[in-house]
Amino acid sequence: MRIAIAGGGPGGLYLSILLKRLDPTSEVVVHERNAPDDTFGFGVVFSDETLAAFEAADPESYAEIASAFVRWSAIDVRYRGETVTSGGHGFSAMGRRELLGVLQRRAAALGVDLRFRSEVSRLDGDLVVAADGVNSTLRGAYGFEPELDRRRATYAWFGTDHVFDAFTFIIAETPEGVVQVHAYPYSDSRSTFIVESAGVELDRAQCEDLFGYRLIENRTRWINFVTVRNPVWRRGNVVLLGDAAHTAHFSIGSGTKLAMEDAISLAWAVREGDLDAYEAERRPIVESTQRAAQGSLEWFEGIGRYMGQEPKRFAFNLLTRSRRITYGELKLRDPELVASVASSPPMFTPLRLRSLTLENRVVVSPMDMYTSVDGTPGDFHLVHLGARAIGGAGLVMTEMICTSADGRITPGCGGLYRDEHVDAWRRIVDFVHTHSRSAIGAQLGHAGRKGATKLMWEGDNEPLEDGGWPLIAPSPLPWDERHQVPREMTRADMDDVVAQFVAATRRAVLAGFDLLEIHMAHGYLLSSFLSPRTNRRTDEYGRDRATFPLEVLEACRDVWPDSRPMSVRISATDWVQGGFDGDDAVAFAHRLREAGCDIVDVSTGQVVPDQRPAYGRSFQTPYADRIRHEAGIPVIAVGAISSYDDVNTIILAGRADLCALARPHLWDPHWTLHAAADQGVDMEWIPQYRSGSREPQTGKDVRRMPLRRFDSAVTA
Repeated sequence: MRIAIAGGGPGGLYLSILLKRLDPTSEVVVHERNAPDDTFGFGVVFSDETLAAFEAADPESYAEIASAFVRWSAIDVRYRGETVTSGGHGFSAMGRRELLGVLQRRAAALGVDLRFRSEVSRLDGDLVVAADGVNSTLRGAYGFEPELDRRRATYAWFGTDHVFDAFTFIIAETPEGVVQVHAYPYSDSRSTFIVESAGVELDRAQCEDLFGYRLIENRTRWINFVTVRNPVWRRGNVVLLGDAAHTAHFSIGSGTKLAMEDAISLAWAVREGDLDAYEAERRPIVESTQRAAQGSLEWFEGIGRYMGQEPKRFAFNLLTRSRRITYGELKLRDPELVASVASSPPMFTPLRLRSLTLENRVVVSPMDMYTSVDGTPGDFHLVHLGARAIGGAGLVMTEMICTSADGRITPGCGGLYRDEHVDAWRRIVDFVHTHSRSAIGAQLGHAGRKGATKLMWEGDNEPLEDGGWPLIAPSPLPWDERHQVPREMTRADMDDVVAQFVAATRRAVLAGFDLLEIHMAHGYLLSSFLSPRTNRRTDEYGRDRATFPLEVLEACRDVWPDSRPMSVRISATDWVQGGFDGDDAVAFAHRLREAGCDIVDVSTGQVVPDQRPAYGRSFQTPYADRIRHEAGIPVIAVGAISSYDDVNTIILAGRADLCALARPHLWDPHWTLHAAADQGVDMEWIPQYRSGSREPQTGKDVRRMPLRRFDSAVTA
């Protein structure tokens, strides 16, 4: 084969080595625009998993690389005059210049043609590899169309002759904003020293004065981090590798690591004669890394909101910022640190909202069951909600209870629009209060333009063919081309809707609910007022899109008992350009608090059909986190929270006050009791089930036995 590689960084060099090892007869040429000893940056970091892959791929280069490593296992967080140290973390690092030297020598020894100071825009060969970095020339020349996400924070890459003995984060507050340092050793005489800020740019002398270390420059300049994503990594015989294909923020790892792992995968794909196998193997891994990196970089961009946390809580928050390291994982690595922050699992601490005290931080999320008859819940709802209350959750939420027959999503949706509905819901509420320690909340909503659809299992979000009803919305925009066009609401329609919400609230009081939630999310009626994509009005309800939703909230607050809390569920982003976004959500949360809302239930999306959600573990939690800290109101986090480890992490880090879980509670109604048993927490079982808390035959207390955790992959 004739193989041409653009880019003589670690990824391109390592690929050339592996391809030459696989077939010494191949012609492998590496074109590098810089000189052999030119390099940016200072040190690079590798994980133990990556090192094992290096050893298997090319033992010779691995041996020389490993001999140059500096290793350490601690992370120091220096914050507000204190240093919090966390152990149990494995790191290996070396100088970037030294790494390039090892790879250059190894490639040359194998017969790779290394051409330095060779600027190329196109290459010929059976295989052409663009490994020429984030600003790749070949990527554009061959028609790749990357998505470039330029972040608002800037950073500068320095070195220092101070040798840190841990991966060190230094947090400094200045009048202009927070500045943080990511520092780590890479030799016995030098450390990497990256300075980052979302609003402050300092020269070398200012950084030296601020942090107290002599700093070394190497083409150092303040730059914005750019996240590179490509929809495809291959076009014909041209393949992208490393930063040309993808980037991940330096705060969770090294681009060098990703590029060299790419090289291993691409080399094996060439060996098998299947170039598509390279992207098929690597893309899921890279996208997972990018999701974690996105969480990390956004955490640092918003670091100012956490500056009120005490040092150990702040350190825990920082260490778990990417959502890859969790409470449980950190407890294995450094049990003393976790114990110093929380003496018991955080999910089992009570929470008080007005006069309501919740026994723990677990919420059974609202889940539509589509099993009511003309709005009346029946035995199914009694068993469904009653079982989950017996299962130990602090708060059980009903499905969306509709405020009118025409406000239903489907014919099977529950309601509180007739007086006879009250007794049916009271039966359920009384059961929960009599047979559990759970509180129960009612979620009130109106479907708006998303109404008159089939039951979920008959066709999810498909309009009814017969028996539908007229729909209303802020603007006459259908959900999609299959759905009816809703009527644009008049002021008279708004008055009717307010009256319906108020009447339903009064009935919720009579039914005995502990908490009331107003549904302003997921594209239903009140949500569609908030989004610029669904509210095109030019009157006051379009100029200030929050006006009508707040009017509904205030009217309900006026008739809901002052001693009982109210929640509002929102979609904190529409996941589309030009839609409701995180800034809007924070501003709206301020107004919700002023209007008498006690806690915001933070969901996202489902407002428009062309949304592009960034799914992943706890993917909606950062929106809740931001609202909690910037709007100063308690929040409920929801969305891909599937293990008690997630709940503990979110609560202890201060990202949310409650965690709502849906699918885990469908899998296991007694999820909270089992989480307590798994963690050795003595949680009370109801008297009727107490004998079941001891294992048959042995009599061992199952509350102290490890039980199956809900597998997060099930709901991925």
